[in-house]
Amino acid sequence: MIKVKYIEFSGTEHQVEAKPGTSLMETARMNNVPGILADCGGACACATCHVMVEPKWLDQLPTISDEEEAMLEFGLEERAEESRLSCQIPVTAALNGIVLRLPESQT
Repeated sequence: MIKVKYIEFSGTEHQVEAKPGTSLMETARMNNVPGILADCGGACACATCHVMVEPKWLDQLPTISDEEEAMLEFGLEERAEESRLSCQIPVTAALNGIVLRLPESQT
């Protein structure tokens, strides 16, 4: 299994196992990680699964789409360089050990 670490805005860490083929958003929801609201269920239509990816992992992610970029611009939290929507990141073996920080607005 692939290990994923979610860090809440408060600093609380959640190390979980992810199944290849799911998204990082689905992984968070299956493991009851607080702060991933996913109001749209993964349709890239809300930005409530916003995460900040630790910079060393950014090169391992798929290219951000125009749709995802637009959602991040209109989200509650200010967009950072490492901001992504976790619903748009599929779990792959290359992401084993990835670290994601959650914004304050999703607490």
